[in-house]
Amino acid sequence: MFENIYHDRRVLVTGHTGFKGSWISSWLLDLGAAVAGFSTNAPTKPSHFEVLRLTDRIEHFEGDVRNKRSLQKAIDKFCPEIVFHFAAQSLVRKSYEDPVLTFETNSTGTLNLLECLRNQPSIKAAVLITSDKCYENVEWLWGYRENDRLGGKDPYSASKACAELISKVYMESFFKENRPNIATARAGNVIGGGDWASDRIIPDCVRAWSEKKPVITRNPKATRPWQHVLEPLSGYLTLGQKLFSGNSICKNQSFNFGPQEKVNQSVGDLISEMTQYWLGAESKVQQDIDFSKSESTLLKLNCEKSHQFLQWRAVLNFSETVRMTGEWYQVFYNEKQTSIIETTSKQIQEYTEKATQSNLAWTQ
Repeated sequence: MFENIYHDRRVLVTGHTGFKGSWISSWLLDLGAAVAGFSTNAPTKPSHFEVLRLTDRIEHFEGDVRNKRSLQKAIDKFCPEIVFHFAAQSLVRKSYEDPVLTFETNSTGTLNLLECLRNQPSIKAAVLITSDKCYENVEWLWGYRENDRLGGKDPYSASKACAELISKVYMESFFKENRPNIATARAGNVIGGGDWASDRIIPDCVRAWSEKKPVITRNPKATRPWQHVLEPLSGYLTLGQKLFSGNSICKNQSFNFGPQEKVNQSVGDLISEMTQYWLGAESKVQQDIDFSKSESTLLKLNCEKSHQFLQWRAVLNFSETVRMTGEWYQVFYNEKQTSIIETTSKQIQEYTEKATQSNLAWTQ
């Protein structure tokens, strides 16, 4: 996989205690990488990071990306060759409650990492993960391209746009001719097992159904291009592979990673599809409307750049995405976590096999 680039490589994942960070840490371990993580404590109880027992399986640095000295110390000690930057305040509603924390973590945290990249010669490649919400969303029907205008009406979206702008400045000012080779990656609306964050639809469903309560959602008619967590992760790993190999086309670029074009379902459709994986679950929802907090109802990405330059494509359709998500939670709640590490690895293997059948370049 990935031309065996990650085998025996030292890879640092910031935000490894989070949902996506813990999944990519597990995948990197399966690929034979020596993995380290830099993050604050696990953000939820339970957490994917804890149930995978990653503290015992990787080198764990506890710290906050807002503290540059702490981050630099961890990087100097581990001397990574490749970095994946996930550390973020990732919730839109929380960004209204604490905009300062959001901007400091997402914007200044990215700035701190970029400074550390300049100061550590061992690093050859870095992928900085932002969000699909970094685009100025005008609610149009077609997908946003990487050269469309950045912006944001809420603190979270604006902080991610800022992170992209800061990254672009460093690409032009410091990394144009020099290493490390860096790029930014934009994706969103990711679902999958192991997510328990507040204000996200799948965790909200799981919590509500486990307590035999109705699901409360902001807008059941809002449509999103839902994708399984492994979809963008395969894109990030492909991008990291290309950057490490010195692919000049990918250096100092931004890439979108989204699902198959037809996967654009409503929140209500997602809830209805998930009910078949939870005994006694109901698709009936209660709507929680808060007009003081703006949030988009339509947002899609155009992924042609990733298709052309990375030969990357999404693998799963909507039903497969929901099935893998539902089955993960089934194992967790019905088998009391005993098989969850195995389940996570099996889902990575299943996804890889589907990608291999599609002859995707990263499976070679």
